[in-house]
Amino acid sequence: MQKIWSMVWLSVMISVIAVAADSASRVFPLSKTRFAVVDKSGKEKVVDLKGKDFIVVSLREKGADGLAYAVDRDGVVWWAASISSGAKGHETPSGIFPVLRKERYYMSKAHPDPRGINNMDFSLFFTNQGHALHMGNTNAMSHGCIHVGKKGADTMFKWATHKTRVVVTREHYLPFVYYDLAKAGYRVNDKTPGYIKAYIKKMVPVKPHMEDGPPEHNITVKKDVF
Repeated sequence: MQKIWSMVWLSVMISVIAVAADSASRVFPLSKTRFAVVDKSGKEKVVDLKGKDFIVVSLREKGADGLAYAVDRDGVVWWAASISSGAKGHETPSGIFPVLRKERYYMSKAHPDPRGINNMDFSLFFTNQGHALHMGNTNAMSHGCIHVGKKGADTMFKWATHKTRVVVTREHYLPFVYYDLAKAGYRVNDKTPGYIKAYIKKMVPVKPHMEDGPPEHNITVKKDVF
């Protein structure tokens, strides 16, 4: 029995160490699908997610987008939405994570809503510490989770599987996908958050290698944007 408990404890500790390593890593986008991951010791590796479905969360922090993006296995960025993330002292860990589990209806055990209302519906959990991308108030910073609006949370929940990776970065990702989103009909409009408008004004988009070339900037608004 003691041996069994020792094995269980070792397994738990390995999980904690793995999460801690991910939490301490920094992720730097190199292209739409390639990311440099630097661990706490400074060791760097390049991860290429080409051919895979993944979600990129560029955190709601200075130096990042405050947006989440869905990229399918064909390299198409088909969804983007503004988000909020961990407040100071509750920062969302950065790294590349798997979707560990999905919970359609869920209330936070650590921070339950006093009204008894579910506050983490459409949850995609990506760490063993309880960090998830879920439906929430994008105007309020979180205890570490990624808040997405109802439409986006519902869409991500239905699309994502255990094979989907969640890339969390403290860097800008928008320059690599700006033309993709513009081509899809996303435009800056009166609903675009001010912090996104301010960044886009100074941003230098990375032009894709496309035969039809990048789309024009000044076109009629088709969708609520970024």
